Amino acid sequence: MGGFDDSDVAMSTHPPLTTIRRPLAEIAEETVRILLDLIDGADQVASVTVPTRLIVRESA
Repeated sequence: MGGFDDSDVAMSTHPPLTTIRRPLAEIAEETVRILLDLIDGADQVASVTVPTRLIVRESA
């Protein structure tokens, strides 16, 4: 069993959940950049990939 987002709940379950950590600040920055490009008239925006990190805990 595992989780996604590495929320505080993931550490406080029994057993602690293995999860994926996403860089929320970087996701927000990319979202704003894409929105500004669209506001400026961009017809298309590039696909964006942000790195994630596997956090292995006891539920692995």
